[in-house]
Order: sequence, then C-alpha cells, then structure tokens
Amino acid sequence: MIDMLVVGGGYVGLSLAVAVKQAAPHLAVEVLEAAPEDAWRNDGRASAIIAAASQLLGILGVWQDIEPEAQPITRMVVTDSRTGDPVRPVFLTFAGEVTEGKPFAHMIPNLALVGALRQACERLGVTIRHRTTASGFSAGSTHVDVTLADGSPLQARLLVACDGVRSKLRDMAGIKTVRWDYGQSGIVTTVEHERPHDGCAEEHFLPAGPFAILPLKNNRSSLVWTERTADADRLVRADDLVFEEELERRFGHKLGRLAVVGDRRAFPLGLTLARDFVAPRFALAGDAAHGIHPISGQGLNLGFKDVAALAETIVEADRLGLDIGSLTILERYQTWRRFDTFRMGVTTDVLNRLFSNDIGPLRLMRDFGLGLVERMPKLKDYFIGEAAGLTAKNNPRLLAGQPI
Repeated sequence: MIDMLVVGGGYVGLSLAVAVKQAAPHLAVEVLEAAPEDAWRNDGRASAIIAAASQLLGILGVWQDIEPEAQPITRMVVTDSRTGDPVRPVFLTFAGEVTEGKPFAHMIPNLALVGALRQACERLGVTIRHRTTASGFSAGSTHVDVTLADGSPLQARLLVACDGVRSKLRDMAGIKTVRWDYGQSGIVTTVEHERPHDGCAEEHFLPAGPFAILPLKNNRSSLVWTERTADADRLVRADDLVFEEELERRFGHKLGRLAVVGDRRAFPLGLTLARDFVAPRFALAGDAAHGIHPISGQGLNLGFKDVAALAETIVEADRLGLDIGSLTILERYQTWRRFDTFRMGVTTDVLNRLFSNDIGPLRLMRDFGLGLVERMPKLKDYFIGEAAGLTAKNNPRLLAGQPI
C-alpha cells in the first residue's frame, strides 16, 4: 500500500513528495502525472519565488541546483497611469532585500525548478507515474481506493490533489468552491532587451489590469500582462508586429529595443477558493485549493506554504504513530492554511478591483495611498517582510529554513 499518493506533478506536487519522503524515508510516496515524461521541458515560463519559499527549497536540497538560474529581485517599482500617458509617475518603490544580502524574491525559470525537484524525487526514491491520473476514488476507514485512468486500482493511506485550479479530484470529493471570473486574462511571455534591468521588477497599474515586468538572467524579463479577456485573446492571435507594438506601448523604451523570445499565452483570471481543504483521507494543496489573481505574485508561493504545512502535519503525525490520513490529523493542516489563503484571496481581489479601472475618484484615492506608504519606511519594511513570507508567527519549519 502507498502511504501518500499525490495527483499532479507540478511544483507543488513534486515539492510535497520530496518534503515528506526526505523527512520520513520509510513512507512510500508516489506521484501521478497526466502529462508525458518530458512535457515539462517545454515550459518556457518563469515564476517569482519569495524568500520563505527559497528557504524551503534549500532544506529540500534543490536550491543549490536552482540558484545559478535564479535572478534576485533587487528593487520593486509601482506606477499608476493610463496606457497612452507619456510619463508614468512612480508612486512607490521597495528595496529588494529583507536582510543584507537576502532578496525578498527571485525569478526562476520553471524548467530549472521542475528539473531540480524531479531529480530530488529520483534521488529519494519517489515514484512518478506518467500519462495517468486518478479517475475516481473512495475513502474507507483505513485507506482510500483509487482507480487510475486505465482502470487499474491503487490503495493509499492518503490522497493529495495537486491537480490545478480546475481540480477534478476536488469535485469528486464533493468539496465546494467560492468562485468568480474577473473578465480578464493574463498574457505571459518572455522578452529580451538591449539594456540591463539591474534586477528591478516593475508593476504598472493600467486601466485594464496590472502589467508586471519581472527580471530574468541575461537581459531578459518575464511579463505578466493583464487585459480584458477579449483583448488578450486578440493580442495572442495577432501577428508579431501588432503584438510588439502593443507591448512597447506598455513596456516603454527605457531598456532599449525589445524582442519577444518566448511563446505568448493567455490564461483566464478568476478567484477560486475551496470551502474545505480536507476530507477523509484526502487533502487539497496548491491551485486545487486556491486560485488567486497574479496582482501580488503570491499564487505559487501560497502553494509552497501549503506544502510546508501539510508535510509537517503528515511527518509529525507519523512520528507519533498516528494515522496520516485521518480527518483529525488533516484538519490541523486545514486550520493552519485556510485563514491565510482566504486573507490573500480577499486582498488580491480588492487590489484588482481598486486598480483595474480608470475611475477618477478611485485613482486619486489609490495614488494618495501609494504615496503615503512611500513616505513611511517602517510600513514599507513591514510590507516587504509580508511579501517575502518571513513575518508570520506560525510559519511551518520549512518556510523558516528549518528541517521538519
């Protein structure tokens, strides 16, 4: 029998498997991944990893493999303007370090992140089954019976769904969600530019939504460009000339000539919050538990927080000789994570509604608020500590850079 079966071989599923197996090597851990074995190598995107998450990856033994590809964010600039404005006044700036020599976040190519986690799985003896997923399951008193897509059965003490914001396993478990659509899509691509960015990240609040420029190695930047869904679909389908002209209107010319060097894709944006994170012998983690607006860059990092809390819950229960799949144990994880997740979901929802418009009174109010924060160094330090994930009093050990 498998001790923990993880469905979903992305960053969250893999890091959870590594965290549990590393701390409790005797537990049998397997991962089901629907995609072919080498599909992850085609992901040209990058992700923002906060300081707490990089500490987690360090304890898991993968950060040293990722760090050469990681670009520290040394500074953050926030502007609020219209697309056609000739000047974009800077309302807020953040220094990029939470302590000397420690950036509050890094930008990491997904290829490096997933590759390092897969190598850790291989090193620790975590089995990854490709081209398959769970098509059904039923929880009993001592285990959960799982049916794979090809009809073959598996048994596990605990089933964890890391299968994305449209989680089928969440639906099978009967867990309801709070969900609404923003009518926006996030265009994601990578650009190359003439001049160095010096590690500076920028977030331009425009009427259609935020336009984020996130630094990568080798004079490149990752873009998360929010537009109304119809406009985003039109831009993604447009020819290169039209796309690059629209891009330059938003990006500007301070970094010189631009060239799009990555695929451009549009992802619909909405808020999805699971009403429960657990059921008997079943837990949600990552986007299966919460999908939020990218305005704060915290989506993936919420998933790493889930990993740290769930892994610690499972490992400590196992060390005490308790049943890792019992609802009583899993509710500890739910209590640990649900409030923080709902708080972040509400925060990003309010920020998106406040900034994704061109309403005069709201513009005056938000610009006054940004300017006020800019003049209060202690408040800025608090916000950067929150963004880095280092200020929470009840952080799991992995996020604090401590082994379970």
